[in-house]
Parts: sequence; C-alpha cells; structure tokens
Amino acid sequence: MTTPALLPLSGRRIPPLNLGPPSFPHHRATLRLSEKFILLLILSAFITLCFGAFFFLPDSSKHKRFDLGLEDVLIPHVDANRGAKNPGVFLIHGPDEHRHREEEERLRNKIRADHEKALEEAKEKLKKSREEIRAEIQTEKNKMMKHAWDNYRIYGWGHNELRPIARKGHSTNIFGSSQMGATIVDALDTLYIMGLLDEFRDGQKWIEDNLDFSVNSEVSVFEVNIRFIGGLLSAYYLSGEEIFKIKAVQLAEKLLPAFNTPTGIPWAMVNLKSGVGRNWGWASAGSSILAEFGTLHMEFVHLSYLTGDPVYYKKVMHIRKLLQKMDRPNGLYPNYLNPRTGRWGQYHTSVGGLGDSFYEYLLKAWLMSDKTDHEARKMYDDAIEAIEKHLIKKSRGGLTFIGEWKNGHLEKKMGHLACFAGGMFALGADGSRMDKAGHYLELGAEIAHTCHESYDRTALKLGPESFKFDGAVEAVAVRQAEKYYILRPEVIETYWYLWRFTHDPRYRRWGWEAALAIEKYCRVSGGFSGVKDVYSSTPTHDDVQQSFFLAETLKYLYLLFSGDDLLPLDHWVFNTEAHPLPVLHLSNATLSGNPAVL
Repeated sequence: MTTPALLPLSGRRIPPLNLGPPSFPHHRATLRLSEKFILLLILSAFITLCFGAFFFLPDSSKHKRFDLGLEDVLIPHVDANRGAKNPGVFLIHGPDEHRHREEEERLRNKIRADHEKALEEAKEKLKKSREEIRAEIQTEKNKMMKHAWDNYRIYGWGHNELRPIARKGHSTNIFGSSQMGATIVDALDTLYIMGLLDEFRDGQKWIEDNLDFSVNSEVSVFEVNIRFIGGLLSAYYLSGEEIFKIKAVQLAEKLLPAFNTPTGIPWAMVNLKSGVGRNWGWASAGSSILAEFGTLHMEFVHLSYLTGDPVYYKKVMHIRKLLQKMDRPNGLYPNYLNPRTGRWGQYHTSVGGLGDSFYEYLLKAWLMSDKTDHEARKMYDDAIEAIEKHLIKKSRGGLTFIGEWKNGHLEKKMGHLACFAGGMFALGADGSRMDKAGHYLELGAEIAHTCHESYDRTALKLGPESFKFDGAVEAVAVRQAEKYYILRPEVIETYWYLWRFTHDPRYRRWGWEAALAIEKYCRVSGGFSGVKDVYSSTPTHDDVQQSFFLAETLKYLYLLFSGDDLLPLDHWVFNTEAHPLPVLHLSNATLSGNPAVL
C-alpha cells in the first residue's frame, strides 16, 4: 500500500484514489444476494463449460474413441442395425473403416475448435459481466447520495441547505444571512470518493463562479472552519484542483480577526466583511466554547503547510499553550472559557456537545503529525484518563455510558454527539499509555454497543438526540425535546472505526440497520429529512436536509461497506466533519510543540 503523495505548493494533483469495488447497495436484496447470485450464475456457467471441454474433447495424442457413448450421437453412422450399445446408439463399422476414421478425426477437430471458441466467448462474457456488475453495485451504493444531492441540485442549489418537503432552500444562523452553498462545499469530497465526478464538477463550477466571502454576514467560526475550510482542503487534496486551495485560504483570512481578543481565544462569531466578533448570547457569561475554539488545529496547520504562512499555526498553538497553563478541576476541561479574562466559565464538562471535538482534535493532531506531536498526545491521554475516572460509568443493566459533569455532579445522560467517542477510543488505542490498547479498543466497543441500544430501543431504529440512565430507564430519551433525530452521523462513524480496527461483522450489520431505517423513515420525495420523534411509529419530519448528512453520515456508511484500502487510516485523518486530510510527513519538529515556524 503506497502513501498518497501530498501536494506541494505548486498544486500538482495527487494520483487518483483507488476506490476499490463498492459493496454498499441501496436495497437489502442487492447488497448481498443480487451480487453473489449473479456472480455465482456466471461462475457456474464458466465451470460447466470448462468441465464440458474436459470431458467432451478427445485426447488428440492418443486418438482413442470416446468412452462416454457420446460419439455415437455426434459422429455419423453407416448402419443403424449393427453394433448398437443401447437402443438408438450406433457404432461406425464396415469395410471402409479408414475413411470413417478420417471423418471421425475431422469431426473431433471441429468439435474441439467449437469448444475453444465457446470458452473464449465465455471468458469475454464473464469479463464484461463483472464490469457491468461493478457498475450496477456502484450505482446502488450511491443511490442515497444521489437522491440527496440531486434534489438539492433541483430545489436548493446555492442555498446552504435544503428543505426537502417544502422543496426550497434552507439556512440557519451558523451560516449568517448569505447563501454560501454549504451543502455543495460539505459534499464535495463525498462525491469525489464515491466516483460521482459529474456532480463533483457541478459543485466545483458553482464554487468557481459564486462562492464569495466578502459578504456582510456573521458566521460561526467553528462551523465555517470544519465545513468550508475542511471541505475545501479535502477537495483540494483529493482532486488537485487549485481553486479549492485558493478559496480555503481566502476564507481563512476572513476568520483571523476572530482571534483579536485579550487572550487570543477566538470569538464564536465573526462578520466576514467587518471582522467584528462576538460570542453566543447563551454561552456562560460571554464565554467561548471549548469544542469550538479547540477544533481549529487540523485545518489551520494544513493552511500553514500549504501557504508557507505560519500565522495559522501560531494561532492554534497559542490556544494550546494557554490551556496547558490553566488549572483543570479533577483534570477535566470545562466547556466554557472567557476570552477576555482567560478564566473558566461554568464548570460543565461533557464529551458530547460543547466539548466533544476538542478531545478528538488532540488525538488527531498527533495522528496528523505522523505521531510526532507528543505534546498533543499527552494532553489527550491526560484528558481521557480524567474522563474515564469521572464521567464513564456502567448502568444497572450493564451499559457503558459517558455522563456529563455539572458543578460537581454527574448527570447520567449521554448525547448522540458523544457516540463519536467509541470511534475515538478505538482510533487512539494504539499508542496509549501502559500498553492499554486492548482496554481502549474494548471501551470503544462498549460505547458502540450502548449507542446501538439507543437506536434499537426506539420505534424507528434511529437514535434520539440524548438518552438517560436513571433507574429503570436506560438508553432512552425521556423529554420530548430529546427524541428527535436530525440525520446525525456519530453512531455510524463509530461503527466504521470499530469495523476498520476489528472487522467484527456486527458493525456492518448495525450500520445496515441504520441505513435501512434512514431510507424508510427519513427519505422523502425531495431528499432526506430528520424526524421529530423516534419513538413514534408515524413520525413527523422536520423538513431539513442537513449539509452534514452528505458530508458525514452518507460518507461513513459508504466507507463502512468499502475496503480498508479506501482512505487508509495510516495516511488520512478525518476532521470532525468527516473531511479527510493527509498525514503530514514533515522533517522539522514544528508539529510536536516546537515553536519553530513552518
């Protein structure tokens, strides 16, 4: 397996990915049965021809008569009344035996030539059929993505997201007031990986002609970074198209004013035109959020790598240095940090919303540096040990879950967002302290099992936004406001990582269950929609096709049913929006905490 070459600053293309034979079709019958049935039929026909050639062709070196009685059918006879072995079977005899032997040999040669011709035709047919089968499987595997993309293309093109029932564009405040084509940018690498290159080129054309960041619009620094910068960088590395790198750098420059705070901890929001920043009004005492300012490292390091400008790298390393100096209650990172004072806000710690991807990026900073960023690995290990000690518990029914720490109290509630942690534990198992790789792989499997239970205990077999472990209630949502499913990817993401590391078939089985449930309950004529209550057998749709559904959920499903040679994890690291970025093999020690610049 060769390491994918990184693009130098000149923008030379990476060699195309070897996508391998796809195997995630749209219908249960075509996933396994149709593929195997067709292949078995063709193989059976081929074997039959081979055995026919073996038994029916004569041995030309010995010129013996057939011993199966078939020569009497194939070779003309001269007398129907003499020498028959069985009724209706005749032998050649008579005074002109030499002439008959010559005729017999001529016919045998003709039979041999006919068989050889049939075998060649069978081989050509088999080759053609395999190609046709692969094309059919690829079509089946891409059907969900095609349905989501094609309807967005028709009804929401250029808008950030799609309302598939109303059949019009949709947006939220994280993208500001402008239509920035979030779904286009977020879906680009998924389209490329799936081989949907016509659709990919449509998206590229829109970006070239329409994507403009000089707009008077206030956007989420975190969301724009992981979806837009991450998506553009991934599309650049996969395709080599220079426009994606150009756009990523243009946007990154617009985000830099968000770091103009007394501490260097960025604001949550920034106006792309004026550069004015602010925090969410609901955040603790005007605080910035750990999962937001802590989820910039991967993209910003790649920006410095591609541009040669150290400013991006310095911004994220400054955040790391500040965090290292701060006291952490019980070794835990609170979710809120005031960018003016540099002090923690409310003591609330979670591995789900508000905290999740901070821990993910500590681990992935180490992986992305080709495991040379030892500082990031130490911060990850320290954090995980504290999380395991204070937040990870077992329910009475034996389910392992990750609770939330609030002001000295453990809340026995786990969010769908926290289900990504099963995959994170598996991904970080190799390289863990005290040779605990097996322990963390098992912990990841336990989290995957719990999250699967949260799906399996609903009417729709889709997981709720959060679920509790109080008394007799386990892995079930209690409040109505927690019963919705908005096409989230985290559970399927964990299935994929666990499949990659264990090849336990349960993860593909669980992933297929989720795919069927999404197809049955979330698919509408105009795309895919979230549902408001996973415990209702007749759910109401929320009429939103999230951009992350195309970027993450469908990509992880596709990868779950693909070979390990598609985006191998020793060469690629996925950002928190599932955009793959290559491991950086650098000769200097910049990414290991060394203050040297790129």
